[in-house]
Amino acid sequence: MMRHIVETLIGNLDDKRRWRDHKTRVKALPTAYRTAAEAVERYLLRVGAFSDGHVMVDMLEDLDALFDQAAADGTPVRSIVGEDPADFAETFLASYSGKNWIDKERDRLSESIDHAEAASTPADPAEPDSTRPDSPDPDSTGEQS
Repeated sequence: MMRHIVETLIGNLDDKRRWRDHKTRVKALPTAYRTAAEAVERYLLRVGAFSDGHVMVDMLEDLDALFDQAAADGTPVRSIVGEDPADFAETFLASYSGKNWIDKERDRLSESIDHAEAASTPADPAEPDSTRPDSPDPDSTGEQS
């Protein structure tokens, strides 16, 4: 019960623990790999703007694994990210399907326009308005008994 209250206030505790673990893993990397991993992380967080923290942490853990393995193998940093690090980061980011803030805002905009259109569309005058007291009953046949 207490965990539910805390998570409602500050967010998912497991994601926060995973975030701290990610930061610890990055700090443990050799300097060149740490600098590159932090730069890629910064870019991903600025460009990605995830609205789902779980997807973001999954992505960062995969980035950790990539840089951990590269450091263990002695792979040069440039071989990891290529000649265009932004292209690398955007390709890496594209493989995660979490909703971004812009997706959320697009949905919100579309819903607002739908509501605005529905509110401004006049009722069809050919259809009887069953809410009006003088409108004919659509179920009646017009015959009186």
